[in-house]
Amino acid sequence: MIALLMRDLTLATRAGGGFGLGLGFFLILCTLVPFGVGPEGETLSRIAPGILWVGALLACLLSLDRIFALDYEDGSLDLLATAPIPLEGAVLAKAAAHWITSALPLVVAAPLFGLLLQLPRQAVIPLLLSLLIGTPALSMLGAFGAALTVGLRRGGLLLSLLVLPLYVPTLIFGAEATRRGASGMEFTTPLIFLAAITLLTLALIPFAAAAALRINLR
Repeated sequence: MIALLMRDLTLATRAGGGFGLGLGFFLILCTLVPFGVGPEGETLSRIAPGILWVGALLACLLSLDRIFALDYEDGSLDLLATAPIPLEGAVLAKAAAHWITSALPLVVAAPLFGLLLQLPRQAVIPLLLSLLIGTPALSMLGAFGAALTVGLRRGGLLLSLLVLPLYVPTLIFGAEATRRGASGMEFTTPLIFLAAITLLTLALIPFAAAAALRINLR
């Protein structure tokens, strides 16, 4: 699993777009929002938690179709299915690689991008914690959607339609934790729900995604 994780990280680094694509999209979104809603600081501060979380969600969505598609095209996925390691472990390793290359840079950059949206200073810690706890669930759910649509031509749109409804609970609790932090309120409860969602996806998604891959590889 570790060798597979390192392989995917190396491929993402060599491809160039693995780390920068989502980050560039996130930056563009945070730059454009003030032009759309106006420069008033109070308005931007109020909507910043939701915009930052929606931006992180959409940025993660950009690279989901690459989780299994390239391996399916060059035949590596067939080898993984017959390899000594469980296919569930391979799913977990590839979802972890997606999180490291797509979501982790967003977590690091989010406080800086929050400045563009006038995010209150007291909301930085809740934003970081919510993204750190919640984004692994986005990668796991995305891996499930990618496993369902692997092998389909132009399956990117279908993947988005399948995954976006599953992202809603994570989005709600992540934005709520950041909003409560911005308002000076206690934000532990939304973080607990976020952690529960992430643990649930870590426990269930590898088995569901592996079953979907086995069906698609027959």
